Amino acid sequence: MSPYVSPLLIAPDFSQPAYLQLSPGGAGWDYLHFSAVQLRRAEEWSFETGACELALVVLGGTCRVESNYGSWMEVGRRANVFEGMPYALYLPRQARFTVTASSESLDFACGWCLAEQDYPARLITPQEVEMEIRGANNATRQINKMIPPGFPCSRIVMVEVYTPGGNWSSYPPHKHDEHIIDEQGSLLEADLEEIYFYKMRRPEGFAYQRIYTGDGRRDELILARDSHLVLSPEGYHPVVAAPGCDCYYLNMLAGSAQSLAARDDPAYAWVKETWKAGPSSIQDPHLPLVKR
Repeated sequence: MSPYVSPLLIAPDFSQPAYLQLSPGGAGWDYLHFSAVQLRRAEEWSFETGACELALVVLGGTCRVESNYGSWMEVGRRANVFEGMPYALYLPRQARFTVTASSESLDFACGWCLAEQDYPARLITPQEVEMEIRGANNATRQINKMIPPGFPCSRIVMVEVYTPGGNWSSYPPHKHDEHIIDEQGSLLEADLEEIYFYKMRRPEGFAYQRIYTGDGRRDELILARDSHLVLSPEGYHPVVAAPGCDCYYLNMLAGSAQSLAARDDPAYAWVKETWKAGPSSIQDPHLPLVKR
């Protein structure tokens, strides 16, 4: 009998440059596309955004990007995601562009989604990326915000999350699968499609991600390894990294708002109260895992 493989897990196929590809039809949702690409020096990857806006992040290596909205000659600097802060690029609808590897190897990822209007193309440099240390104790993690809520775009959001080995992230478990506005008109929760794209500091590294709904209709525990893609279409979705195995994941989201509005699982929300004072409020000294 073959082992069970969750439909929410996609493994890479390194036999082709675009080693991960995801469409809304394949994911069973409405907006978010994703692709991860590896190139050798001088190799190219071309794309047209059509009716979508697109966010690209260089995971490792350097490249040039030429488009009908402008050209950027030296994009990227870090050798891999554990060697520095990111370069990212935002492109609007009807963009035609080509990525050319200028280092010996290039690894990059991009996500795109339907957009309602056009915003300026923009290169985001490491100096512009906001870094946050979130949580406390063994639920401390680092967030690098390339395209956060409030960025001038239609709906896409893109951040990087670094979780030291043995730590939890996306914790307490939270969800964003309903669009809820309170009586004062504030957004309490957005309906968002989300991908988790993993990289591990060590080749044998791994993490576990649980994706579950409050009513028990969905409850999956997924083993994620290097370059694996995990889909989070609904429900709560916490992550834990194996001890000694620092974990990175790229989050791209799109949905009912350009927002990260979410609600915690009430069964675990009390954990945040333990972070406000006392010994359990101490942040992990291993963080930040990457610096400017």
